[in-house]
Amino acid sequence: MSAREPVRWGVLGTANIARAQLLPALAESGDVAVVVGGRDRDRTQAWAREHGVTRAVDGYQAVLEDPEVEAVYVPLPNPLHAEWAAAALEAGKAVLCEKPLTTNPVATRALLDVARTSGGLLWESFVFPFQAQHRRVVELIGSGAIGELREIVASFHFPVTRPENIRLSAPMFGGALADVGCYPMRLAHELFGQPLAEAQVAAELGVEVEVEAAGVLTYADGRRLLLTCGFRRQPETTTLLLGTEGTIRVDNPWHPTPGAQVEIRSSSSSEPVVESPTVDAHSFTAALRHVAAVLREGAIPEHLAATSALPVAQALRLAREAAGLPSDPSVAAGGAR
Repeated sequence: MSAREPVRWGVLGTANIARAQLLPALAESGDVAVVVGGRDRDRTQAWAREHGVTRAVDGYQAVLEDPEVEAVYVPLPNPLHAEWAAAALEAGKAVLCEKPLTTNPVATRALLDVARTSGGLLWESFVFPFQAQHRRVVELIGSGAIGELREIVASFHFPVTRPENIRLSAPMFGGALADVGCYPMRLAHELFGQPLAEAQVAAELGVEVEVEAAGVLTYADGRRLLLTCGFRRQPETTTLLLGTEGTIRVDNPWHPTPGAQVEIRSSSSSEPVVESPTVDAHSFTAALRHVAAVLREGAIPEHLAATSALPVAQALRLAREAAGLPSDPSVAAGGAR
């Protein structure tokens, strides 16, 4: 079987996540970044040379106007997501936009409308649903391996030490809930399939944003998500799925690497079963392969933003309000349109 033609990606900006996550995964998936656009010409050109991107152009619009580009990655500051993801869709590009997709539910609904009316493909960059580990977890729950799933206990912590880090900026819609707390919310939406009904959240504030948060989120059918997230601990992502007949422990559900374990304990067995489904070296790889399958082979798109982005945005808003945080500080600061 002949190798497929690589999908040609354009990158908006020189964010660290593009260097650390997207580019290595493109190499693993067999695709290619053909152009990067930025507002600082010298920096953008240096970034392209350093990371093997074919071309550097001035500004983001030049990427969208490039006829060679088929798909666009949007890792810009959070308040810019909606504007540039919409522009990319209207330019006829498939779009992978970093999370959170926008800074509030109203903007999320508007961006989803752009995707619908343009007929474009829009994914929010939660890449874990595409991974073999997550698919196995979904399969286990669907098979009744732990009975009825009743509760999720999930965490996402890592240290942020530099004060200038954009995650610590209120105008940039930073904070632990928007940056990493949204991952457990995305998982709960998929596995519970219900809207969030009530949130009880406590947050520890830094200079501008919450640097840690913990809470209980209760969904419409009474099932619960217990989450903790923050920027002050060493990396911690352990997640427990608690069912009526057992539990599933996932050591790293968000960005697993080969060897990451899924442990199943069931009332029907005295010994736990341990599996390691992850094969890809990079967490974005499976998502990029899926985009390629849609564009090259006509595969049915999965996990589009339209299936989850709005309820997750609504859950994030409720969690922030429960913690006494402003719904969208970027609006007050003039950072969102």
